[in-house]
Amino acid sequence: MEALLAGRARALAAGPPALPLAEAGYRNLVLGPAGAPDRLTVTAELAVRVAGYDEYPVVHPRRLTLLRAADGWRVEREEGAGGPPPLWDLGTVTAVRGERALVLGVAGGPDPAGPAAVADRAVLAVAELWGTGWANRLLLEVPATEAQFARLLEAEPAAWSAMAAVTTAAPGAPWHTPADRVVLNPQAYGGLSDFGRQVVITHEAVHVATRADTRAWTPLWLSEGVADWTGYRGSGRSPRQIAPELARDVAAGRLPSALPADQDFTAGAAGIAQAYEQAWLACELIARRHGPERLAALYRAVGAAGRGSGREQLLDRVFRAELGLGLAEFTGLWLAEVRRLGE
Repeated sequence: MEALLAGRARALAAGPPALPLAEAGYRNLVLGPAGAPDRLTVTAELAVRVAGYDEYPVVHPRRLTLLRAADGWRVEREEGAGGPPPLWDLGTVTAVRGERALVLGVAGGPDPAGPAAVADRAVLAVAELWGTGWANRLLLEVPATEAQFARLLEAEPAAWSAMAAVTTAAPGAPWHTPADRVVLNPQAYGGLSDFGRQVVITHEAVHVATRADTRAWTPLWLSEGVADWTGYRGSGRSPRQIAPELARDVAAGRLPSALPADQDFTAGAAGIAQAYEQAWLACELIARRHGPERLAALYRAVGAAGRGSGREQLLDRVFRAELGLGLAEFTGLWLAEVRRLGE
């Protein structure tokens, strides 16, 4: 059985050039309950690594049905046994290599060449602010349908229909590794303008670049805000163009009273678009008053601060050290910026 699966893994690794796997192998094999004498069920972990992008294997739990034939055992069926599926479970995989990105697409979906060019530009834009101390490359997965997009995220399609892209950690890889994927929603991404697509992919590239600096105590308004700010950087768009929903609410007299909470960014949450706009405005305020490099330094300082106190106290301490003002004072300045959107 082990020899059979080893051969199957070798065939997968040496498969079509469109699936550039550096390695593939089944591990932790467990034989299922005895069934018919000519059939066996085996559960295993399929560990694969994309050449040039994954430093650690990506792990997919699998269930295999083995059938005894005249010439020995063969695999009759293989299927997922939990977790997001590998891309090739969804269909034939095609690939396009950019200078700084690899895009893997499922047949029947968008042409991977378009996202590859966008991703190349995104890597350069992110490196301008965040440096090159990260992987400095992107791996994108492009499913053919919104339903497949949801499967890759193990999510309900309706909750994620408005999301054009999501950065997700590779299954089974150690935390804070460069094995992150950007998964595109073909419907939502396809409906964007060229400018919108660039903002989205640059936003996701920031999440990849800042993975090592992001911790559980990093507020989402900061992590999503710096990603949006980097995406819109140098675009020439005005605050009202970047934050139209927030501007309309302010003009109608509906103002926030605090920076957006983490739950405001939950997929499907009411007002999620405005939460992103509020987060962008907060980071735009920091970059304008203190400079882009200070915004990046603040982000890294929050991640490096460690546990030991409540989040508000931690943020207040870091804000005072990096910006010379406390969190409450900064929030007041931000609320003043919000009010100006309605003027």
